[in-house]
Amino acid sequence: MSEPTLLVLDTDPSPRLGRLTGRARIRYTDEAGLAARLPSADVLLVWDFTSDAVRAAWPGAGPRPAWVHTASTGVDRLLCPELTASDTVVTNARGIFERPVAEYVAGLVLAFAKDLPGTLELQRQHRWRHRESTRLAGSRAVVVGAGPIGREITKLLIALGVRVALVGRRARRTIHGAEDLDRLTALADWVICAAPLTESTRGMFDARFFGLMQPSARFINVGRGPMVVEDDLAEALRRRWIAGAALDVFEREPLEPQSPLWDVPDLIVSPHMSGDTAGWRDRLSEQFVAMYELWTAGEPLPNVVDKRRGYVPVREPGE
Repeated sequence: MSEPTLLVLDTDPSPRLGRLTGRARIRYTDEAGLAARLPSADVLLVWDFTSDAVRAAWPGAGPRPAWVHTASTGVDRLLCPELTASDTVVTNARGIFERPVAEYVAGLVLAFAKDLPGTLELQRQHRWRHRESTRLAGSRAVVVGAGPIGREITKLLIALGVRVALVGRRARRTIHGAEDLDRLTALADWVICAAPLTESTRGMFDARFFGLMQPSARFINVGRGPMVVEDDLAEALRRRWIAGAALDVFEREPLEPQSPLWDVPDLIVSPHMSGDTAGWRDRLSEQFVAMYELWTAGEPLPNVVDKRRGYVPVREPGE
């Protein structure tokens, strides 16, 4: 059998694929060259997971890769009707980002509860002003998104003494269904979005939703930017409908310097970094190489995306 052709939609720094020497014909492309090279590829590695080029370049009928792997958890940037309808297998980087994202969320919750933003601002002003902070233990959180990231966030918050309600698409075992979200939100001190972007979740956090939250509650998004109506969140913060928010993902990235979100009161803005800890690119490379070895051996691949749902389904015990 000849060596499969592995096409990499590349960005700097490139993936470490040295272990595949002699086992794959590795070709690199940028967005401009993707459409021309896709039909000759057996495998596509979407290393530049911020790119939308796959959707535009994916061929209809005719040759196409048998397997597409994205070096990210979300797959909304690459799925298109033609890819969804094809027999091409799509996998993601589940297993790399869960703990780092959960740690980041825990850090934000602690920062809000202990008013670290206020402390840093007062220090900048050289002002000594004593305040009382919030006790985290016993507070209530709603985590929206019952996938691996949402579950890891839930575990860490429970360890901090937070009472957590985990909300998924449907109710099962210890997970609430979407029909419970409004009721749980009205009681929550923390609402955390860790869900995938689908047609049903796009724009779900809007003025109506923020109106359900307590005035003392905070909102955190580490899911996908388009799930939040950003103007509605900004207005909710300006009108003090809610006490604070943190966004790590945005409708358009990078966030432009002139965006009004930079100056919204009580909003923490971070540049899509919640899952990126030192060495994360090496871990992504190692994961893909291990998966490539399974693929060439004819073994089942992990992290297979349900293309119609737009995420990797989580199997419950006994399923």
